Amino acid sequence: MRILCAVDGSEWSQWGVQALEALAGREPEEVTLLHVVDPSAFRTGTGRGKNPVAEKRALGAMEKAGGILLRQAERSARVALGQAATGPRTKYHPVLAHGPLARTIVRQAQRVKADLILIGSRGLSDIQGFLLGSISRQVASMATCSVFVVKQPIHQLTRVTLAVDDSKPSRAAARFLRSRILPESATTTILSSAERPVTDLAVRYLPKTQVEELERPILERATTLVTSLRDEFLKDGYAVVTEVQMDHVIDTIVKHVEADHTDLLVIGSRDLTKSEKLHLGSVSDSLLRHAPCSVLIVRGRRA
Repeated sequence: MRILCAVDGSEWSQWGVQALEALAGREPEEVTLLHVVDPSAFRTGTGRGKNPVAEKRALGAMEKAGGILLRQAERSARVALGQAATGPRTKYHPVLAHGPLARTIVRQAQRVKADLILIGSRGLSDIQGFLLGSISRQVASMATCSVFVVKQPIHQLTRVTLAVDDSKPSRAAARFLRSRILPESATTTILSSAERPVTDLAVRYLPKTQVEELERPILERATTLVTSLRDEFLKDGYAVVTEVQMDHVIDTIVKHVEADHTDLLVIGSRDLTKSEKLHLGSVSDSLLRHAPCSVLIVRGRRA
């Protein structure tokens, strides 16, 4: 697997590099360590080009600092993958790039044909996330490959939740998890949360038997789905449990990962339209914002 890991020297960026330890059982072929210098970050209110000497000095300082960060990140990556004292089995590629942060990360991932972008997140509050948008959310919305957003230090995957619906992206997420990410020691919960076919208000007034009749085929389809996926995990030797609920999808998944102390939430996501990318209006984005654990969004043809 080819992994691109974005680094900026922050604590959450370090979490992203350290998360390679959780993937050490499936040693990646290549790890690209990327630091992005955004020249717009040091331009003053005087406008671009008004003080070219100062801008050139600032750019040089940022590039020098970026080079130091990349060397440190490579050492950390080797330690995380258990290759610090052994011959390198993974190829490391430090890259210093220029441009807007999120777009440059996505562009570089495409350039190196990454299967996975690994990026730390400081977990902005809902208000901050809405007004500013985090780099990790922007990357997740634009990337054509899978994105692993690390929200806390993660050295081992013990509890993993795979949230699914009856869609191709969900099945692709299950395959990606089994073949690229999941260690043998982990326990996976395959969770399907189906929306009720009637509103909460209607539930109050409709006879219980009628509500159950409407819900039954939906629950049966969800049960058939998780049973099928469970069998695939068991066939590959993984410990797995299943859970099917009838409730609001986002709330159900978030409550589950909180109660289960999940290390990683895995979801499949279809390619977003231009409008969805602009507004970040998807289930995957909602879970990325609200889930307290790290989140793996599986997307891309190589999933």
